[in-house]
Amino acid sequence: MLIKLAGATVYDPANNIDGEIRDIYIRDDKIVATPQTGETIHQTYALDGKIVMAGAIDLHTHIGGGKVNIARTMLPEDQRGSARARTELTRSGGGHAAPSTLSAGYRYAEMGYTSCFEPAILPVNARQAHMEMADTPMLDTGGYAMLGNDDLLLQLIAEGAEQQTINDYVGWILKATQCIGIKVVNPGGISAFKFNQRALDVDDLHSHYQISPRDIVRKLSRALNELSVPHPLHVHASNLGVPGNYRSTLATMDAAEGFPIHLTHIQFHSYGTEGDRHFSSAAADIAEAVNSRTNISIDVGQVMFGQTVTVSGDVMAQHANHRHAHPNKWTCMDIECDAGCGVVPFRYRDKNFVNALQWAIGLELFLMVDDPWRIFLTTDHPNGAPFTSYPHLIRLLMERSFRNDLLSQINPDAAAASHLQSLDREYSLYEIAIMTRAAPARILGMTDRGQLGPGAMADITVYHPGGDPEQMFERPMLVFKAGQPIVEEGRISQPVAGKTQVIRPEFDEDIEKRIKPWFDRYQTTAMENFIISDDEMAEGIGSPINIHPCRQSS
Repeated sequence: MLIKLAGATVYDPANNIDGEIRDIYIRDDKIVATPQTGETIHQTYALDGKIVMAGAIDLHTHIGGGKVNIARTMLPEDQRGSARARTELTRSGGGHAAPSTLSAGYRYAEMGYTSCFEPAILPVNARQAHMEMADTPMLDTGGYAMLGNDDLLLQLIAEGAEQQTINDYVGWILKATQCIGIKVVNPGGISAFKFNQRALDVDDLHSHYQISPRDIVRKLSRALNELSVPHPLHVHASNLGVPGNYRSTLATMDAAEGFPIHLTHIQFHSYGTEGDRHFSSAAADIAEAVNSRTNISIDVGQVMFGQTVTVSGDVMAQHANHRHAHPNKWTCMDIECDAGCGVVPFRYRDKNFVNALQWAIGLELFLMVDDPWRIFLTTDHPNGAPFTSYPHLIRLLMERSFRNDLLSQINPDAAAASHLQSLDREYSLYEIAIMTRAAPARILGMTDRGQLGPGAMADITVYHPGGDPEQMFERPMLVFKAGQPIVEEGRISQPVAGKTQVIRPEFDEDIEKRIKPWFDRYQTTAMENFIISDDEMAEGIGSPINIHPCRQSS
């Protein structure tokens, strides 16, 4: 079947197209250059004046896994307060801060998103996380496997294992868990918390393993580079939320020793200690470091005001923050020998000095980092805010006057401590397309996504142009998923299921001779049951895999 999108205003940064009037042709699930001679066009969409981009990609959103389910269970009022009625095409669901799988998939698609990535898949819980994501309709999904606090990796590093051994273990984990990247959360800190350490800075030693977070970051970032995995090590740095933690963030950048590294929800790691409250913005220091180091990429984790719930593997940070829970209920837990998690509901208030300054710090980072290919639009859903706030955030980035109006309404001391008033940058539609489409696809190694060139997957979003970017990005005119129109005028028109995006680096499978005895002695799951096969993904879990190539070695 051949579809023509006629006369669209196209923004496709991957192919250097900035607001050009073009026709786009879709044959089955792919974009093609032109029809074949004599080929029949089965349907034409007249899109004169409409804006067309590739389907949006969320690089970092918590949509699957144990801690997300804990949040859903903990907040029945959130489920009831945002109920979604069943229709002829869609099933019922609920939740705003912690939406159900169904609600999350529908709402993402209704905003023009076609791919989303869960950034913290605990390897021992990977099967359940993939089941949840397979139950999330409309979207292709993928995940980053959590390492850096599992006892086997820490033991290998402590023993002085060769880098190749570390590489083989990382490659095995990616295959066994069906993931596309590796994440480290508070490197070594989750494990150290179990040994009654309540803080672990970049060069502090783990009391049991006698290794530092720097050692962990160095080993893992090098491993991914040598395995030619496209996505760099995805790092939740030390000292989340602690005043003065920008120094730890800079030290974490150094720990990669020039290898590519991605620092996630960096707003929570960009705090200074200046002022009477000993809490200040260090966004300028962080932005300067990112601008000067081409091996660094970041996503922001923007705070937005209102009720949400914080879900994190960083049990050390979550335990420290539990006294701020709103409503007053929380949980922290250990999970096998892999990691832990903490769930703490929270309400960000615009009149609260700290919350208001957090909001400003995130926007400062967006506006001070020069290269939109190395900064990504996230709220660390739901930690900084639910993903449904993205259209509002985009308007903040595109309209200085709107941003300054809201700046005048927040806590006045926070506004005075912020650099926002002096920042006149306004993002263009082209830059938004980079940050939400082309750049996420590139950094994940998905050459067939995030672009509109021939051969690309026909994941396409069509917008009504207008003066208000928030309204534009909140309700697309059309969304195509693999060539099928799935959303029309902001509402689901065709439910679909997605696939799981994975990467398969080469590694020595003899590493299992080291891994199996560890499972036999310490784990409650046999190694053979831990591994998720391709057939299980396709038939049992219900989300067939799509393998993306590793990059060519330099």
